[in-house]
Amino acid sequence: MKKAKIGVIGCGNISPIYLKNLTSRFASTEVYAVADLIEERAQTRAKEYNIPYVYTTEQLLADPEIDIALNITQPPAHADICMQALAAGKHVYVEKPLSISRADGRKIRAFAAEKGLRVGGAPDTFLGAGIQTCRKLIDEGAIGTPIGATAFMTCHGHESWHPDPEFYYQIGGGPMFDMGPYYLTALVNLMGPVHSVMGAARVTFAQRTITSEPKRGKTIDVKVPTHVAGILNFDSGAIGTILTSFDVWGAHLPFIEIYGSEGSISVPDPNCFGGPVSLLKKGGAWEEIPLAFDYAENSRGLGLADMACAIAQGRAARASSTLTFHVLDLMEGIHDSAREGRLYALESTCPQPAPMKQGELF
Repeated sequence: MKKAKIGVIGCGNISPIYLKNLTSRFASTEVYAVADLIEERAQTRAKEYNIPYVYTTEQLLADPEIDIALNITQPPAHADICMQALAAGKHVYVEKPLSISRADGRKIRAFAAEKGLRVGGAPDTFLGAGIQTCRKLIDEGAIGTPIGATAFMTCHGHESWHPDPEFYYQIGGGPMFDMGPYYLTALVNLMGPVHSVMGAARVTFAQRTITSEPKRGKTIDVKVPTHVAGILNFDSGAIGTILTSFDVWGAHLPFIEIYGSEGSISVPDPNCFGGPVSLLKKGGAWEEIPLAFDYAENSRGLGLADMACAIAQGRAARASSTLTFHVLDLMEGIHDSAREGRLYALESTCPQPAPMKQGELF
């Protein structure tokens, strides 16, 4: 199969792992060009990963050699860059979330359909060996019929370690929009789509002080909920709960657990591709299950590699805009429910992504 030529827009903190994998790990991709608002940063990445061209965003999107634009800008810019790329005739793969509002997500999907182009997006950790092993167990009936799930992401925020943490406390940030995509995408992959949600949310600390370099001592005004809980009503009839928080100093909680009529599964960290999987069958004890798939190490870009293959093969990509929009609808729905004090019925749905095949490589 001919490799898809990728143009990368955004060369910030997360770009090295994408560039490493897309240039050396996946057979379906090659990185043709990079662009960043800070040209020096793009030049550095191009040198590090032997990328032929350093462009402005406009130059990158104008180059007919590029098949797919990888949009790893900050979330407030996601929608605008996606629309620019689609207007230029490029397929797009975007970092999470798809956009910071349903309205922008709708526009992206509608424009892509009009242009006959694909949009996909992160997270793609659900394609890794850990969560795919859990999916296999559920599909094979290891825990009977899934009846419930829990998901927990707790920490005390990013201002103690991130070099540029302000965004995480502005609209489009917060624990639900920052980390929720990993957990919700994993749950939809394992349990199917959700039809309605209830949410509760609060801002615990109105201001945060940065203690990381280079902005140590700067104060951040918090404009987004930082402790968010949700109840998820799955189409299957199962009920899930999720907690995402930047307000917790410490906790003893699982990442994700799936509960079935015949047992339970402990799911590894959905921000990673591997990790331990444990199974408890009715009347038994927890046992660790060997991972049954490839991609147990950090494989960011896997969803893009699958998308490149899907375009060439004429099939549906797993990390599709149908999935990413459903997750966006879920996150915004939990916030809306918390603000309005009512059940939110999702406007979207999606099929469960196709499971990975054992030995499948991209």
